[in-house]
Amino acid sequence: MPHLAIEYSAGLEARADMRGVCEKAYEAMLKAGIFPKAGIRVRAHKADVAIVGDALAENDFAALTLSVGAGRSTEALKAAGDEIFAAVQEALKGPLSTPHFALSLEIREINPELSWKDTPIHARLSGKS
Repeated sequence: MPHLAIEYSAGLEARADMRGVCEKAYEAMLKAGIFPKAGIRVRAHKADVAIVGDALAENDFAALTLSVGAGRSTEALKAAGDEIFAAVQEALKGPLSTPHFALSLEIREINPELSWKDTPIHARLSGKS
């Protein structure tokens, strides 16, 4: 259940390839080695309206939230977070080279008793379908 949601300001689309950012994040999630391929989701959502920092029109942001199921150590999640953040930093090096961009990543662990799933993709990718 590793789902990475990327919320970003509308102006970022002119400065970065958001599909490419998602692909780099996906590759980093695979490389981390702690997430099942069948559970990985990466999606990006543009915020049509956003006020960032001192409200200058050229200010942009990308806020990443990785939601994961319980059971992984803090150390493993930290290492995966480092891998993902570095990959996204590389993909967004253009905007990060300016004083008008903010990038963040937060990892949230989901309580398994409060999470429902019905995902035939898992069975297909594990050969159990």
